[in-house]
Order: sequence, then C-alpha cells, then structure tokens
Amino acid sequence: MNEQNNDVLIKLQDVYKIYQTGETSVHALDGVSLEIRRGEFAAIVGASGSGKSTCMNIIGCLDKPTSGSYHLAGADVLSMDDNAKAKLRNKTLGFIFQQYNLIPKLNLCENVELAMLYAGMPAGERHKRSLKLLEQVGLADKAQNVPNQLSGGQQQRVAIARALAGEPAVILADEPTGALDSQTGREILAYLKQLNIEGRTVVLITHDNAIARQAQRIIRLEDGKIVYDGTADAPEAVVAAE
Repeated sequence: MNEQNNDVLIKLQDVYKIYQTGETSVHALDGVSLEIRRGEFAAIVGASGSGKSTCMNIIGCLDKPTSGSYHLAGADVLSMDDNAKAKLRNKTLGFIFQQYNLIPKLNLCENVELAMLYAGMPAGERHKRSLKLLEQVGLADKAQNVPNQLSGGQQQRVAIARALAGEPAVILADEPTGALDSQTGREILAYLKQLNIEGRTVVLITHDNAIARQAQRIIRLEDGKIVYDGTADAPEAVVAAE
C-alpha cells in the first residue's frame, strides 16, 4: 500500500548532496527534509551557494541525492530507472527557466507542442492544444513567430504555455523573472499566481526577497540547510544581501 499522503506532491526526507573536491567534501544539501502539498505556492530561497539550485535539480528529477529519499506524487523517485523517471517528470512537472530555453528555429506553436510530442499525443491534438495555451497567455496571434521576434516577457509567457502543455501537477519555476525588467517580472508573477489560484502547485526558486514574498510560503536555505520554513511576512524569511 502507498503510505504517501495524497496531498503531498513533493517530499524530501533527510536529503544530502555531497560533492568531493580533492580532499574536501562540500555539502550542497545537508539533511534537507520538506513537504510541499497540492495547491501550495512555495518559494525556495537563498543566496548564491545556499543549495537552492541543487534542491531544485533534485525536485526536478534532474539530479539525485547522495543519500536520503525523494517522493514525487507518491512515487519513490530514487528507485526508478532513467526511463521511468523521465516519464514521471514529464507527467508531473512543468519547468519555467530564467533564460526561457525556447528552441530558436521552431515557431511558438511548435515550441509549446514539444512536451506533448514526447508524451505521444497525436499531431492534430497537439496543435489544437498549443494554440489554446498560447491564447491563454495572450500570444495566439504570434503562434507562427519564432522566439527572437518576441520580447523577453513574451518569450517567458511562451515558456509558461509550454510548461502547462502536459497538464502537470507542479510548476517548477527557476528564477523566472531574473532576465526581465521589473514591470515584466510582475506580469510573469501575476501569471504564476493565477495558475496557483486555478489549482496548480507552484514552486518558485529565487534569491530575490521581493519575488519570494509573492509566495504563500518561504523555505530559506543557508549552507545547504533549511533555516526558515513559514509565511512570507516573518523577518527570518529574508535573504541577506550578498
């Protein structure tokens, strides 16, 4: 029987990630345990070197811990082979990156279709859903454009549409406003908030206190350890300036 709580989508238990550099052991993650439940909007924050990127890579099934356990949507990720892990990742997670990661030679519709292509969706259905998603982010009229014909904010909206293509349970956003001006960044955050209101679980990775405070919950990392986990309005939630 699966003992995982159905409401818990992400569960890290006593997770360590240790890198060996010569005779020195670097603890990128040092005994991290956390749960993120369905419908939460959580920000994982920390200064450079805090371990937040390592944490994101493990949550995203892009890296594996040195020790500890990780369950995603009730599945034991660390017991899976690469193919099973890829299927779980494509089904459960939608990624949004700082640099958009759009394919330059493909038009917007084709970029959004990629996740559905990997899932084996028929071409006609892919195209129809891609256009619908672009319409949701206000870019249906630019479906045949290529990424370099768009502004940064428009490209990030395409990335949001692509992240939603597989109807994932979790949106994992890595510094999604980092390459944008403040006004455009606020617009992208508004999209993420709306997705959360509509029922998506959103996990935001950032070093920016102003961005993090838009989340309902802040998980702050320092030297690979969780030093704060709570609401956004507490002084302990703030990342110190570097």
